[in-house]
Amino acid sequence: MSRSLSLWLPLLLFFFLMAIPTHWIPLPGLTLIEQRVIALFVLAALCWILEPIPIYATSLLIIVLELLLLSDKGIWLFTAGKGSEGFGNLLPYTDVMATFASPVIMLFLGGFFLAIAATKYRLDINLARVLLRPFGANPKVVMLGLMLITAIFSMFMSNTATTAMMLSILGPVLALFPDQDPAKTGMVLAIPVAANLGGMGTPIGTPPNAVALKYLTGEHAISFGQWMGFAVPFVVLMLLLAWFLLTRLFPSRLQRVELKLEGRFLQGVKPWIVYITFIVTILLWLLGGMHGMNSYVVAMIPVAVFVCTGIITKEDLHKISLDVLWLVSGGIALGLALEESGLAERLITHIPFHEYSTLAVLVGACLLALVMANFMSNTATANLLLPLVAALAAGMPELAEWGGAHTLILAVTLSVSLGMSLPISTPPNALAHATGLVQSQQMAVIGVVMGVVGTLLAMVWIYQIAALGWI
Repeated sequence: MSRSLSLWLPLLLFFFLMAIPTHWIPLPGLTLIEQRVIALFVLAALCWILEPIPIYATSLLIIVLELLLLSDKGIWLFTAGKGSEGFGNLLPYTDVMATFASPVIMLFLGGFFLAIAATKYRLDINLARVLLRPFGANPKVVMLGLMLITAIFSMFMSNTATTAMMLSILGPVLALFPDQDPAKTGMVLAIPVAANLGGMGTPIGTPPNAVALKYLTGEHAISFGQWMGFAVPFVVLMLLLAWFLLTRLFPSRLQRVELKLEGRFLQGVKPWIVYITFIVTILLWLLGGMHGMNSYVVAMIPVAVFVCTGIITKEDLHKISLDVLWLVSGGIALGLALEESGLAERLITHIPFHEYSTLAVLVGACLLALVMANFMSNTATANLLLPLVAALAAGMPELAEWGGAHTLILAVTLSVSLGMSLPISTPPNALAHATGLVQSQQMAVIGVVMGVVGTLLAMVWIYQIAALGWI
């Protein structure tokens, strides 16, 4: 699709949906505010899919349009008539603006500070080299070591940054293999697969997890430790499956490789502050039920420590991925509009989900998430689907026998992160493809198998965990 069409199509549909009478939309009782939310949702969906502008810019645009068109301090033309029948509920402008400083955003900010400090003081690359040493000289075991280390780092760092770091470490390893050895492709492909899977292991591992946390509140709230309790075993199972597939599809011609990886941890006051803060923060996240602080409050500790000790400087602040924070903020704002306007409840009420079995709804939602995430940003997919999924979960008492809202929300969230079939599916995939050692078809084979098997396994896994009362 041409760039001009990808730009004009979302705009034309947006203005069309804004201009038509509300009764043209087949939702009985639809209010004017809800109609505007539909127009915004369509605009966001098309812009996130077609990308006429960067996806983070779409998120920012959604927040601004909500302030102008939906908030109680918006343009007078769009607030005139408030309180009248059929107008609907305006959103408090403070709630819309607060999406920029949502606790979920602060959780990610803390994760960014940890990642920047770890990179600055070479904790990440030195730790990776040290951890890789015990995996010996068997190419299969070396690949498993690379995958485990990548997954662990991606639980606490950006999947993209982890992939870039591990691909750089992989260079000397690849040099040990003959030019035409299939294992070279397998080794490179193992890195993005492990990064994509590892990101599912913690709430800060990947943005879709953070989006899901927004809807796991109250009786459905999940702590940092609880998330890891159900997600890490799932990640390990998926890593073993991926390792099995990669070693079978890309067997090495070598029986033994001699690794020479040097790693030495930096010494000094500041490096030790980084090491200790990193360990303490992770422990506090894992032991949330013992000290009373939730994961959002704990995330602020490394921010304060690193800034006050000069570990993170003004120049380092430029490295914070504001585009990711804005992208997540836009998704939270869209969910706020769907929920507070009443549109999400109206959609769920008027869609005949009762005609389908609970299993069909669960499988359908997860497969839809998987397919969408292969062709567009995982975060954008989560931003679009999770508000609707959360509303659906609240309106389906039948879900109780499948573990309740947890099962649907978490299964869809994991399915989103399993979308990794194409180079465009995730940034880690793109980095691996850019090496020239991985072809799209090779990536698709692994991605499709991992996606389908992983989605089905995620539903069964979360159902069992919820049935046991662990979440």
